[in-house]
Amino acid sequence: MALKDITLGQYFPGRSLIHRLDPRSKIIFTVVYIVAIFLCKALVSYGLALVVLLLLIAISRVQPKVFLKGMKPVIFIVICTALLNLFYTSGTVLWSFGILKITEEGIWKAGFMVLRILMLIACTLLLTYTTSPILLTDGLERLLRPLKKVRFPVHELSMMMSIALRFIPTLIQETDKIISAQKARGADFDSGNLMQKAKALIPILIPLFLSSFRRAEELAIAMECRCYHGDEGRTSLRQLTMHGRDWGFVVFSVLLCAAIVVLRCFGL
Repeated sequence: MALKDITLGQYFPGRSLIHRLDPRSKIIFTVVYIVAIFLCKALVSYGLALVVLLLLIAISRVQPKVFLKGMKPVIFIVICTALLNLFYTSGTVLWSFGILKITEEGIWKAGFMVLRILMLIACTLLLTYTTSPILLTDGLERLLRPLKKVRFPVHELSMMMSIALRFIPTLIQETDKIISAQKARGADFDSGNLMQKAKALIPILIPLFLSSFRRAEELAIAMECRCYHGDEGRTSLRQLTMHGRDWGFVVFSVLLCAAIVVLRCFGL
């Protein structure tokens, strides 16, 4: 897997309906949708959740290959999860070899588990792909604002999330540049045993850590020079306002979750 395949934290600008929604409505939808996925029990409920997700991806106008690219980093985890459920689920045995057994129930469970993981990732990617880090931070901060009454560090949490989302693509690009530079000097990262490969990573990690510390220091100096002391009294590039379409999106997410609960009650 190449570093360029990691799309976590990237934002794809656009003018679609999903892009123009208030970030708070998208955050609420994402949370409710994740809950709905875990409530899915059988083929009908999973199919309903999948159709809704595919429809939203189509409306967002973000190319499907971008979502597939974003899922590459977790393919290994998905495969391992599927195999564990496939071979170690009790039920009607269809094939066996030693301690390995494939059951009918295992096939269904493995399929649903893979589908659940992929939908969870795709839903999260839809949120980050269609919402800029600034708006995502502002939306999260506004949603968590009531927690300030119990002295919860809402602004600090939101700011850390914003910085992380901005740093991830930057650090990935810098890592890719460092690897390319080291390869041009004759470095070999593919051959050798495990210890040799670990030693080969040192010329990458040291410049990367130094670059990270330098950027963090520059950010701290910039915030200190601007006398930045938190969210009180600061101005925003865009004032968040919930419109009719935003409330409609929230209601839609609640209705979807309610429909899946009903389907679950009927074993669907």
